[in-house]
Amino acid sequence: INKKRIKMKEIHIQCPYCLEAISIPLDIDFYGHKSIIADCKKCNKKIEVSYIVENGEIKTYSYNSIEENEF
Repeated sequence: INKKRIKMKEIHIQCPYCLEAISIPLDIDFYGHKSIIADCKKCNKKIEVSYIVENGEIKTYSYNSIEENEF
């Protein structure tokens, strides 16, 4: 069985909720823009990460808290 290994690169950010320093692995095996939802490893809240990959490198990224609407 030939399994393709996805290329990943970690970014290091500060959680917008608990302010802890965390790392998030990002898929870099494509060209262009991608957005993902990651969980903080400390407080488990969801963080939206948007990033751009060119030539196998992360060129830019941004991240934001996700406002959870409670009804």
